[in-house]
Amino acid sequence: MKYMVSAATSAGEATIQILFDLGIDPLQAMIDVKTRLDTTMSRLPQLVTLEGVWVQRIQPSMLMYINLFSKDKNADQKFLFNYAYVNVVPEIQRVNGIAQARILGSRQYAMRIWLNPDRMRAYKVSTEEVLKAIEEQSIIGRPGRLGQSTGVTAQSKEYVLVYEGWYNKPEQYEDIIIRANSEGELLRIKDIGTVDLNSEFWNIYSDKDGLPSASIVLNQNYGTNASKVIEDVKKKLRELKETFPEGMDYEINYDVSRFLDASIHKVLHTLMEAFVLVALVTFVFLGDWRSTLIPILSIPVSLIGTFAVIQAFELSINLITLFALVLAIGIVVDDAIVVVEAVHAKMEAEHLSPYQASKKVLGEIGGAIIAITLIMISVFVPISFMSGPVGVFYRQFGITMASAILISALVALSLAPVLCGMILKNTHGQPKKRTPVRIFIDTFNYFFEKITGRYVTILEKIVTRRLVTILAFAGFSIGIYAVNLELPAGFIPGEDQGMIYAIIQTPPGSTIETTNKVARELEELAKGIEGVKSVSSLAGYEVLTEGRGSNAGTCIINLKDWEERKNTVQDIIKELEEKSKDFGAIIEFFEPPPVPGYGASSGLALRLLDKSDVTDYQQFDKITQDFLMQLKKRKELTGLFTFYAANFPQYELVIDNKLAMQKHVSIAKAMENLDIMIGSTYEQGFIRFNNFFKVYAQALPEYRRYPSDILNYFVKNEEGEMVPYSSFMTMKKTQGPNEITRYNLYNSAVIRAAPAKGYTSGDAIEAVKEVAAATLPRGYDIAWEGLSFDEAARGNEAVVVFIVVIVFVYLVLAGQYESFILPLAVLCSLPAGIFGSYFLLKLFGLANDVYSQIALIMLIGLLGKNAVLIVEFAVQRHGQGLTVKDAAIEGAKARFRPILMTSFAFIAGLIPLVKATGAGAIGNRTIGTASMGGMVFGTVVGVVLIPGLYYLFGKMIEGKSLIRNEDKEPFTETYQYSRDNLDD
Repeated sequence: MKYMVSAATSAGEATIQILFDLGIDPLQAMIDVKTRLDTTMSRLPQLVTLEGVWVQRIQPSMLMYINLFSKDKNADQKFLFNYAYVNVVPEIQRVNGIAQARILGSRQYAMRIWLNPDRMRAYKVSTEEVLKAIEEQSIIGRPGRLGQSTGVTAQSKEYVLVYEGWYNKPEQYEDIIIRANSEGELLRIKDIGTVDLNSEFWNIYSDKDGLPSASIVLNQNYGTNASKVIEDVKKKLRELKETFPEGMDYEINYDVSRFLDASIHKVLHTLMEAFVLVALVTFVFLGDWRSTLIPILSIPVSLIGTFAVIQAFELSINLITLFALVLAIGIVVDDAIVVVEAVHAKMEAEHLSPYQASKKVLGEIGGAIIAITLIMISVFVPISFMSGPVGVFYRQFGITMASAILISALVALSLAPVLCGMILKNTHGQPKKRTPVRIFIDTFNYFFEKITGRYVTILEKIVTRRLVTILAFAGFSIGIYAVNLELPAGFIPGEDQGMIYAIIQTPPGSTIETTNKVARELEELAKGIEGVKSVSSLAGYEVLTEGRGSNAGTCIINLKDWEERKNTVQDIIKELEEKSKDFGAIIEFFEPPPVPGYGASSGLALRLLDKSDVTDYQQFDKITQDFLMQLKKRKELTGLFTFYAANFPQYELVIDNKLAMQKHVSIAKAMENLDIMIGSTYEQGFIRFNNFFKVYAQALPEYRRYPSDILNYFVKNEEGEMVPYSSFMTMKKTQGPNEITRYNLYNSAVIRAAPAKGYTSGDAIEAVKEVAAATLPRGYDIAWEGLSFDEAARGNEAVVVFIVVIVFVYLVLAGQYESFILPLAVLCSLPAGIFGSYFLLKLFGLANDVYSQIALIMLIGLLGKNAVLIVEFAVQRHGQGLTVKDAAIEGAKARFRPILMTSFAFIAGLIPLVKATGAGAIGNRTIGTASMGGMVFGTVVGVVLIPGLYYLFGKMIEGKSLIRNEDKEPFTETYQYSRDNLDD
């Protein structure tokens, strides 16, 4: 169990939520909870057991929010609610994957027995007598059968006796006899009150664009596919619509798939754009369409193979796996490009046919391809075993990337050489037709050769200068630390999901009609703002904590699609805040949670806990308000509010036991009488419209408006006399909470907030922690819930992940080079890329969050691959007799063009991500910007720094062996890749 929260309201409702860690079997968890609950059921009040205690396993956040409305003026909320209750909700509940379908509020039909206290006093009738008469006369009879076989006397006919059962019409209840005498005098319910078929309660008002509505909230079962469940629900709603009464319709005001589908659609466009850009860059470097075709063909082959792996690991096509596929486009071409480039070089140098050149090249670079594949896969293996919510991100990304890279290596070692032998032509040294494209390619190659020459010149001057190499490494390392101090830290960035929650809080003691008036005014205001599609309002319910109260309300503002509006969700929120500041209520605006299933909204979710021994709600209220005042002083926080308040107007009933006993009044019966007359008691039910409904008895509304009305009530004493409450009871005006919430059994105050503009959730969490540590008195603490719980508990998780990845890569390289020193040349080249990633994130105003950390992990593999290409070639040349210096320069020169080609192809694939707009834009830009910054800096600086690092560490081990008779050739350059073996 992660934590447990509960809420109990003055309306007599209570909910308990128990949240478990990821990976826990939800079915087993529910069984454990039910087992513990069974031990306490016998201690619960009779009314609670009568209503029932429900145990469900659901994802806490909304899957869908549906409004059923009608343009027919005769269709009020009561009709809409009950139509949905009888005809819509049961059908939706049967859809596979739906854990719960509920209509907000309790407007289902109920038989309302309105009692007149004055007439009851006149006839000396107690509420106990009324309920007893209902119980005895509205019954389910079980008469049995006549003529049933007894085994004694045979009977030719059998007759079934039936009885009408529970009454289900108002006139039947009005005719129930309370008292009768031998003279034929009857006292019926209609003599002391009235009966009608009405609503069970009037605790929530719901509207959609000014029309009454029934608001249906759906929750999803664990382990089901949200998109599939939503599609099935939509299909069911389309079927049900055909039977709707005239004027009735529905609108889906929120569903998780809307944002996800739009984001996936956007990423698919990005996928195609990246494919085209990578192809163009590859064509520019390779110079002809035949050469370009080979790496381009490797993309679909690798991606199709990756889809198979995704399915095998039971992953889904979601934003994370699609991000990985977009990034993989620029990576999977690398190996094929290296093969094609090497074949061209071999054909030009040795005048071989494409087939012979392919065989020789495979023998020379096969080890390098395996080496870079191992190093890149080794980056993603550790993160694929992470747990927790962030582990889900890492695992799906890691498996997708690793499978794409592995398949691309297999393609490079099998398909690419075959395609080279089939498609390429040795045209080196032959005149080429002068076309505009050829002129551009030749010009590009001319300047590239010039750049290569100057590059080699620079290397010859600095490669042996160890101090320059060390200072460059140290400078970038310090730069990482400095930029990281200024870079905002985040967790999972919030996105424009096309939805806004407006939480309304009217003054304590406000009626639900007052709250509904504010909600309707806000609804009208929001409808007039550009970019808003529709607005639903709720009075008596707030969606963040699912709390109920007359002073709580919610507006669900549904925005137009991203392509149809120019303003962002933040622009709309800012306009709403400005125009609603004089509404006479506290109104705060929030977005849906960035990850469905984690909390009810974006921003921070925390609780102030009272861990003291004495429960003092007034003192707790004062501490809560003081804590909020201190939080509001922090520039990192905005949107702070809490529904906790201990100043709701209340009256304490004070009974003088001595006076009550003297008047022969049972205190238990006196309180039970008030429970019925004021609180409305459910004692029985009835069947109508093929559904079960309840019967309630309560005093007429005009007899329970003011506190003084209670003192005018009478209760029947043991001698049959009607005794006024005023003779033994007084009322004391006081204040208290309307709702009591607990967190892990501690009294709590739910607090919501959002990071201020320019700050991340990580900054906001740190601010809250600092204020709590500095201001909260002894015995009080804070706790987190939702996504904030996992973010606050992360600690230095990212640092640990990076260390594990670095160690894993180091061990792979140590095995590759059979050296503990030489791998440091690869690892020490990484700070330049990491600095570039941080620098560009800071420049673009983005945060160091999960997406950027995924990009950084990927960069370790990509930049390590570039370093391996140079170091691998240098090791070979050094083994063939060149000095460490010459080997370093030779390796850098030979790999300069392939490195730039593959890096720029990858960078080109990132451009659509960096420029992303619309749904999922922040995630796109974050992962794209972090990757681009790292690749640009890591490539440009790396091609200069890596030869120097190889020289630095190569000189350390020159002439030294880790073990006696050590083989200096890299492990991957083995017998099966030798040219002699391939020629055989």
